[in-house]
Amino acid sequence: MEEGMQLIDENGKFNMEGLQDFMTTTEFAQSHLSYAIVAIIGSQSSGKSTLLNQIFHTNFKEMDAYKGRGQTTKGIWIAKCNDIDPFTIAMDFEGTDSNQRGEEDTAFEKQSTLFALAVADIVLINMWCKDIGLEHAASRPLLKTVFQVMKRLFKAQKKTLLFVIRDHTKTPFEYLETALLEDIEKIWDAVAEPETHGSAALSDFFNVEITALSSYEFEEEKFKQQVAQLRQRFVHSIYPGGLVGDRREVEPASVFSIHAEKIWKTIKDNKDLDLPALKVMVAAVRCEEVSEEKLKHFTCDKDWLAMKEAVQAGPVSGFGGQVSSILETYISEYDMEVIYFDQEVRNSKRRQLLSKALMVVHEAYVTMLVHLYSNAVKCFKSRLEQSLNERQEYVVSFHLCSQSCIREFDKGCEDAAIRQSEWNALKFREKLIFDMLSELMAKYEKDLSHVLEERVESLIEAGERDTWATIRDLLECNTEDTVLELSYAVVSLELHSSAIDTKLRHLREFARNIVEKKAREAADARRVLKHMKDRFTEVFIQFEDSVSWYHWTTEKDVDEIERNALSASLKFLSIMAAIRLDDMPDQIENVLFSSLMDRTIAVPSSQGKGRGATLDPLASDTWEEVSPKATTLLKPKGCKSLWMKFKKEIKPIVTGARSCQAARRRTRTGLLTGLAAGTVVVAGIATAGPVVGIALLARAMRR
Repeated sequence: MEEGMQLIDENGKFNMEGLQDFMTTTEFAQSHLSYAIVAIIGSQSSGKSTLLNQIFHTNFKEMDAYKGRGQTTKGIWIAKCNDIDPFTIAMDFEGTDSNQRGEEDTAFEKQSTLFALAVADIVLINMWCKDIGLEHAASRPLLKTVFQVMKRLFKAQKKTLLFVIRDHTKTPFEYLETALLEDIEKIWDAVAEPETHGSAALSDFFNVEITALSSYEFEEEKFKQQVAQLRQRFVHSIYPGGLVGDRREVEPASVFSIHAEKIWKTIKDNKDLDLPALKVMVAAVRCEEVSEEKLKHFTCDKDWLAMKEAVQAGPVSGFGGQVSSILETYISEYDMEVIYFDQEVRNSKRRQLLSKALMVVHEAYVTMLVHLYSNAVKCFKSRLEQSLNERQEYVVSFHLCSQSCIREFDKGCEDAAIRQSEWNALKFREKLIFDMLSELMAKYEKDLSHVLEERVESLIEAGERDTWATIRDLLECNTEDTVLELSYAVVSLELHSSAIDTKLRHLREFARNIVEKKAREAADARRVLKHMKDRFTEVFIQFEDSVSWYHWTTEKDVDEIERNALSASLKFLSIMAAIRLDDMPDQIENVLFSSLMDRTIAVPSSQGKGRGATLDPLASDTWEEVSPKATTLLKPKGCKSLWMKFKKEIKPIVTGARSCQAARRRTRTGLLTGLAAGTVVVAGIATAGPVVGIALLARAMRR
């Protein structure tokens, strides 16, 4: 069996020469990363050395029971494990709770425990079956020490803790396993958390395994059978599924002696120093240097500079692939140069290097996307215009042009993508789709404006009784047709349903706004007054020369004609009082007629109640019983004022008609007198001749 070698003596002296000879003799250095380190810790005289010898066929010094239970192993010893793949080193540690060192001398115990956890992949914790569940068992201080040490580390190293329960009795193993796991969790939770880890879980640091062995003294054969089974667990221990198949940060075997010596020196010189500090510090400095060097080389790379300049002029084919390849070159060089340094540190510095390099690249990448976006917008407008010039249907043209341009844009963005980044062209793609959508909306808004503006203005000026019903039908019909066509066209833009609903709602609001805008323009007081006068004149005077005196015969009722003309004008005023697009009845026309035409006061039920209520419905600023959706154009007060002004301006027309009718009556009386004179003239002509007859007729007309 392999002889053991004392690595660290009881005074804490590290045997570097002996370790180097051991590595040469055992050919440990040639195993590269294919090796495992197994350490055993536990209380004094608990059979640690015996267990290692039985499992690994080593030759550590064992306690002689016939000479008493004293300290056998002093310091830390190592030996090669025989006939186990991978190359495995066993480390036998001085027992804890030694009365030789005394209660106060616990420094070596803590230092050796820390060393075991630092260098070993698997730590065997040897404990008595009778100690499980006991508050003051010897294993509890040991576990507390182990956990305190591990929680002080900068990061979890994923060691495997294999608890070996010695002298297993009749108590079922499942019970012991459950009790021990609960005990382990309690001890772990009771250890204070350092700021670096917060509430770290036990599983973040350890793979916990538990096994039980019978008494070596009283059941030797059974013990050896169980040990043989346990030995098989160390075969292929570093492979996936093995005891340490998930271990991290393996140092090459060739540097084990230097690594172990530095760790021990750090522990001895700095009792409270976290173990990873030394290698983390060295790794941070060197990785930072390499990172800065690679970044400098990248920023000066001639291929990168050429690419950066070329993209200013326009899109560069293969931009993403070429830039990614240049970045990969320098990132790979960094990885190769720092491969043996602390993994977490080198990964951290790698991320920093990549982040800084991407900051250098970002401006050129954005410039590339701007070119792709601009070209896509120009291409879309050009293709759509050409398609429409060829008399293609608009929705089909829009669909084909938008889809082809979006595909080309996406392909260009894919070509521009930087593999090492998480950048995407989503914002530019959304902007492109927004521009296409704006083009679509502008088209349909223009169509609605063209259809509605002139027609609405014409209907309002016509002022028929069903004006608002006709406008409402016109609005609904044209709006829904346009909305339907838009909903077909917008599908090609792959918008979310909520975005589509928003645009359709906007189009409906746009159409309604056109109607309301034209109505407000038509509701200008001067325009309304003019139309009222035109309406009055149209009804009051039936033809162009109707002001002639002979039109207003005595048979015509001027009062009735005036009332009809006023009714037509007042009807127009009621039409212009409010926008009615919701098909709800109102009393505006009735209120205007009763107040302005009939001179009667119709008091709604809500009026006349309470102190200070007015009896004039046109003295208000709001219309009674009008739908909340109706929009007031002319307030009741405004209508009344406008009517008074209208009456004043048409008064000459009515007065003139009455004057003409009076003149007609007077003229008729004169004509009767003239006819009598004509009889005399005719008689004169018969008796005195033509000259005398004409003179008589002229005198009669002068009368």
